[in-house]
Amino acid sequence: MINTKNINTKVFFEEARKEMIITDDRKKLLLSIADSIFDEYLDKDKINLNFICTHNSRRSQLAQVWSFFAIEYFSLKNIFTYSGGTETTSFHRNTVKCLQKTGFNFNVVDFSHQNPRYLISFEGTKKSILGFSKIYDHPQNSYPFIAITTCNSADKDCPFIPETTERFHLPYKDPKASDNTDLTEETYLQTSKQIAGELYFIFEEIKNRLPELYF
Repeated sequence: MINTKNINTKVFFEEARKEMIITDDRKKLLLSIADSIFDEYLDKDKINLNFICTHNSRRSQLAQVWSFFAIEYFSLKNIFTYSGGTETTSFHRNTVKCLQKTGFNFNVVDFSHQNPRYLISFEGTKKSILGFSKIYDHPQNSYPFIAITTCNSADKDCPFIPETTERFHLPYKDPKASDNTDLTEETYLQTSKQIAGELYFIFEEIKNRLPELYF
């Protein structure tokens, strides 16, 4: 069981990696994503990652935020992280609460009952990302991008996504099933921890492959 008291972002991120249990097939997938990002890192001035899930409210948002943290944690340059869906809903309040529990700051910059926009940051950085629910090809999401779909349905059920440099299916179980139950907080934190740990693995792999001149 996860300690549900507020916890430092860096501590949560590092613990997620240490506690991660990974199958051979999952490790192979994570390494494939790392390979793709690394190859583009050497050849391009800018790399865009777009995490995509149907409603862009939970898993894709968690992946975008933890990627943003991982990029800063490993001092990587010119990698930008986005998220989107096939329809617009909202950055779900339970996802926001979950990330706030692990030290992320959410400042409302455009209030809407349906879909508020947040500037998201964390202690130790002057950078921020804009978080809100949007379609994967929203103008906010820079092209071209590596698409990483996060729904736990089969990859064949995900939409066709044009103009991608690569596409990967990295599924996570939807924490939505726990909404309005006694397990909501724990379930969202478990999902967040799995995503954080796997993104740690990906970006650590990239960091370890890069020569010092890229830092």
